[in-house]
Amino acid sequence: MSKVAKVVLDSHLDRPLDYAIPKQMQTQIRIGMRVQVPLKSSLQKGFVLALENTSDFPSLKPIESLIEENMLTNDLMTLGVWMARYYVCSLSKAFSTMIPTSIRHEIHPKEQLFISLAVSKQKIANHYAEIHQKSEAQAKVLQLLLKSRKGLFLQQIMHKLDVSSSPIKTLVKHKLLKETKITADSAAYLYNHPYFPTKPKSLNDEQQSALNKIKDSVEKNQNDIHLLYGITGSGKTEVFLQAIDYALKKNKTVLILVPEVALTSQTVERLKTRFSEPIALIHHKKSLGERFELWHKIKNKKIKIVIGARSAIFSPMIDLGLIIIDEEHDSSYKQTDEMPCYHVRHIAQMRAKLFHCPILLASATPSMESYYRAINNQYILSTLTKRATNAPLANVKIIDMKFERQKMSHFSYFSQELLDKIEDRYKKGEQTLLFLNRRGTHHFLICLSCSHVIHCPHCAISLTYHKNKNLLICHGCQFSSLPPKTCPSCNKQEYLQYKGFGTEHVERSLHAIFPHIRTLRMDRDTTTEKHAHETLLKEFRSGKADVLIGTQMIVKGLHFPSVTLVGVLNTDGALNIPDFRASENVFQLLTQVAGRAGREELLGEVLIQTYMPQNDTIQKAKTQDYLGFYQEEIKIRESFFYPPFSHIIKFLFTSEDEKLLNKTAHEFRDKLVTKLPSQCQIHPLMEANPAKIKDRYRKIILLRTPNILETTKIIGDLKKVFLIPRTTHLLIDVNPIYTS
Repeated sequence: MSKVAKVVLDSHLDRPLDYAIPKQMQTQIRIGMRVQVPLKSSLQKGFVLALENTSDFPSLKPIESLIEENMLTNDLMTLGVWMARYYVCSLSKAFSTMIPTSIRHEIHPKEQLFISLAVSKQKIANHYAEIHQKSEAQAKVLQLLLKSRKGLFLQQIMHKLDVSSSPIKTLVKHKLLKETKITADSAAYLYNHPYFPTKPKSLNDEQQSALNKIKDSVEKNQNDIHLLYGITGSGKTEVFLQAIDYALKKNKTVLILVPEVALTSQTVERLKTRFSEPIALIHHKKSLGERFELWHKIKNKKIKIVIGARSAIFSPMIDLGLIIIDEEHDSSYKQTDEMPCYHVRHIAQMRAKLFHCPILLASATPSMESYYRAINNQYILSTLTKRATNAPLANVKIIDMKFERQKMSHFSYFSQELLDKIEDRYKKGEQTLLFLNRRGTHHFLICLSCSHVIHCPHCAISLTYHKNKNLLICHGCQFSSLPPKTCPSCNKQEYLQYKGFGTEHVERSLHAIFPHIRTLRMDRDTTTEKHAHETLLKEFRSGKADVLIGTQMIVKGLHFPSVTLVGVLNTDGALNIPDFRASENVFQLLTQVAGRAGREELLGEVLIQTYMPQNDTIQKAKTQDYLGFYQEEIKIRESFFYPPFSHIIKFLFTSEDEKLLNKTAHEFRDKLVTKLPSQCQIHPLMEANPAKIKDRYRKIILLRTPNILETTKIIGDLKKVFLIPRTTHLLIDVNPIYTS
């Protein structure tokens, strides 16, 4: 029996610590178990990484207690060790990223009172007149519950009817109503509105060929990576659904990743019409209690289908049979703000290898790296070239805003043609999407006299004006202030002017032009509440608005049958970002947004407003010519040794002390240069974009390497011996999405 346990503590130490296993625990302790151990004068929690008979240390403190068995499944343990090496972070950082806070801190879901009828509706009707005479409040409660399908929460009834709990409690006391204590997660299942079951659709030859390849991989338990490249509306979802059905029939579990919270409800809806299986929905807006309960249900295989955004990749799945990553090109699959800076694609590949199961990547605009690997036979490629409904692709037109400005003799957010078509769609009872990747009212406030721009005092970012709050807000640190009445630089008042425009201003301007047109706005400001995404999309889909105005979240895979017009107000700024992926990102964005129009029998139309009408990326996006764009872009990548021909590692140094920051970063770079092989290319130290956030200066070093594992080992070894001052922080981003 093992006598020593190597424990990875939650306190982010770089290495595991050895602890003696008391005799009474030796038959119970397991790798992956959660334990409590002494560290100095306190007790700390951690994970058992390994069990051994001996230790290099002569005197070991004993483990205090065992908390939970198999907290980390074997595959997650292996994954954590791999993550720590590949992403150059501590083991504790890797494990804490995989295990939700609610699990590590044992935060159980809250219980709520669910109120339902205790007797038949007929019996309620027999007593209703008598109850109404005695208490109007009790009668209102009964009326509401008679209309509900299964019941309502106590808090919901009180809120809807503006009553206290007293009439409800009285009805429970008289046994006309009953109350049940249920958890938040159980509540989510109770609140699923009824879905009409649907049958699998017949597939065209291309869809059937793709499905057969995936089924073959599932059947043989092969760790194949499939890339399903299909134009927008080509029926990729139906291929997913039939592949999921096949995996479930093999008694396997399925993990589905989507890039946006907004997409999870749509995906759940599609799955619910096809499968009776319970479905776990995982994303950052779930409460800690909900995550606790879902995590345990998944771990015990009570849930076989898991859908979620980025963090769902770490769900403790058992018998995993298929991983699906929809919109695989999307940048939100990459964690960028803290280590480990993992990418869902890479984590999925490692998990699939451990489970011997296939991965299905899908996109109308695959990432350059994925398509390169597919055509070089590292992935299995399936292509869908036609729309599943046989609807033609939307007609795309580029509008030169320089000409529009001359024609109208003033600046406008909307071309005249776009305004005419919005009104035309309104008259026909059809819907419009307006896309602008900027929230707020105005980008910045400038003094036209001295050219001073009002910046955040803590960040190198201009403040964005939000008219609904009458505040200038920093989108970096959330600092806010009232707009100044005079210029802080030259003290003049009459020259202060707002410039640039965001979604909030577009909405106000559209209302001024068309007061009768109903609009909804979907951006980070309007989706802060828990179910805001779902509510806004349901309202728009049900026809409660004529125009949906939004940022990136409205263009990713959403399906609106009545949308026949899409207006892209401005993407020129994104093309001028100093990043090698700028063109790829804009092409993907324009192609995806164009794919939202005319997805059913109604013909779609897309208007792209730009001051750069001849730009090659915009021209390629107009015709949705992915292959043409890829062929040109891949030549540029190869000539400059950019991915997929190399791996990039970004070192981001931050500190409040700029001199110390520069000194530390230069010393780190100098040490690294001496250890790297000659084929690596390391850039000089440069300012990050933005150069300062939350009073911390930011500098970056970029490294390009053909061998990622060899290079990350060198970096990891250097990191162990290089002393970084406490006031300076180093973030290492392996294969970053943004290099500036």
